[in-house]
Amino acid sequence: MSDTIRLGDIAHARSGDKGNHANIGVIAWTAVGAEYIGRVLTEQRVAEFFLPLRPRGVERFPMPGIHAWNFLLYDALGGGASRSLRIDTQGKTLALAILEMRIPRPSNLDEMRFASEDLVAARPQG
Repeated sequence: MSDTIRLGDIAHARSGDKGNHANIGVIAWTAVGAEYIGRVLTEQRVAEFFLPLRPRGVERFPMPGIHAWNFLLYDALGGGASRSLRIDTQGKTLALAILEMRIPRPSNLDEMRFASEDLVAARPQG
């Protein structure tokens, strides 16, 4: 058993652009996962992971109502959609990239994983 997991084992993500800035939302599958992500997915860890993009800074915003964290990577898109020569000028693939980040394996990993029965239980009846 590995001492690390992929972030994607306990979360999903969305990303896009805000001009020359990249916006990445990391959404935990469970409340337990959100609490863990809040401890381990720091601004510094995200900045180091995306160091090849040379962001000027990384800022993290909690979104507790949806078990999520939003990260803003300043000046990470090489000028933005209309100016950048990069393949991903709008930062759409950054969500996929962050899900591959290795993080420490939590002892209660099973409580953080997505379970399809959770969707059934949460679905409105009637």
